[in-house]
Amino acid sequence: MIQFLNLKAINDSFEPELSNSIKAVLDSGWYLQGKETAQFEAEYAEYIGSKHCIGVANGLDALRLILKAYLVLGVLKEGDEILVPANTFIATFLAITDNNLKPILVEPDSFTFNLDSSKIEEKIGTKTKAIMAVHLYGQNAIDERIMALAKKYDLKIIEDNAQAIGAEWGGKKTGNIGDATGHSFYPGKNLGALGDGGGVTTNDDELAKVIRALANYGSSKKYVHDFAGLNSRLDELQAAVLRVKLRRLDSDNQHRREVASYYLENIDHPTMQTPRLPLNESPKTYLGHVWHLFVLKCTRRSELQKYLAANEVQTIVHYPIPPHQQKAYSDLAHLSFPITEKLSSEVISIPLSPVMKMKEMEEVVRIINSFPKD
Repeated sequence: MIQFLNLKAINDSFEPELSNSIKAVLDSGWYLQGKETAQFEAEYAEYIGSKHCIGVANGLDALRLILKAYLVLGVLKEGDEILVPANTFIATFLAITDNNLKPILVEPDSFTFNLDSSKIEEKIGTKTKAIMAVHLYGQNAIDERIMALAKKYDLKIIEDNAQAIGAEWGGKKTGNIGDATGHSFYPGKNLGALGDGGGVTTNDDELAKVIRALANYGSSKKYVHDFAGLNSRLDELQAAVLRVKLRRLDSDNQHRREVASYYLENIDHPTMQTPRLPLNESPKTYLGHVWHLFVLKCTRRSELQKYLAANEVQTIVHYPIPPHQQKAYSDLAHLSFPITEKLSSEVISIPLSPVMKMKEMEEVVRIINSFPKD
C-alpha cells in the first residue's frame, strides 16, 4: 500500500533529534509558556519574516484570534463582512462566524483552485472590511490585484497559511504579505507538530499584544484580565517538536516540489487535469507553491478513487462538500457557486510527502495512467 501520507516515516526521519527534544521538555518539568515556545516563536517569526509570532492551540484559533483582536481594537465590528473563497476548508468560515462577522463568498479560479481575484471587487460593499486569502493546497493565493483592491478600499488582508508554510510571493514568505496570518501545525501539514498547534504572525505591534493576551484568558499579567479571552496556547512539547522540524522545512518543501514535478511531467490521462502553475514557471524552482497537496481533477473521480484503492494507492478528497452546502451553514444553502461545486465533485488528492521514494512515485503514475479511459 502506498500511503497518502506516512506520518510515522516522516517523524522517524527526524530521529534521534525529535525524541531528544521531547525528553528535554519532559526533564525540564515546564510544559506551558516556557523557553521552547518563546524560542520557537522567535525562530518562526524570523523564518516568515514577521516581527511577531504568537503560538496558539491550533490553526482555527489563530484565525479566530486575529478577528477577535480586530474587534477589540475597533478595526472590525460585529456584522462586518469578510471576503472569503467559497472553495476552502470549513475552518476559514468558522473563524469568521464565530466572531459574529459575515462571510462573503468568492468563487475560485478553476485552474489554481485559489481565490479568483478578478471576482473580488464586485463583492465589495460598505460593510466589507477584510479579504481572507487562503493559500489552498500549498499555493500562494495573493496577487497584485488583491493588494491593489485592499489599498483602494482600505481592507485588511488576513492570510490563512495553514497549507502553504514556506511558500513565497514578491520576495516574501506567505504569512508576511498581508496584515496578519493564521498558521496551522496540524500533524499532516508541511510543518507538523505531534498534535494540534497553530500560530499568528503579524508586523502590527498592538495587534500582536492583544492576540497574545486574548489567547491567554485575556490576560497579559497573571490574574489581571483586560479582555474576555480564550485558552489557546502552544505547549512546550509541540514547540520543541516544531523547532526540530523547522530547521529542515525548506529542504522538505523542495522534495515536495520534486515529487510534484515528476507527477506533472508524467501523469497523462484524458479524464484528468493536473494542477497549473503560472506561465513559464517550473515546479522544481517555483517558490510560490510548497505542494502541501497534489490535487487532480477527474470527471470520473469516484471510479478513479476505487480503482486506486484496489491497486493499493491511498487518496483523499479535499473537500467533498463545500462550506456553503454544509448543514452548519444552512443559511447559505440557497447560494450557488458552480465552480466551487464542480471542483468539490472532481478533485482528488494523491500521495505526496517529503519522504516519498522514486519507486512510489513511479508506481502511482503507472497506476493512474492505466486507469481505463472509458
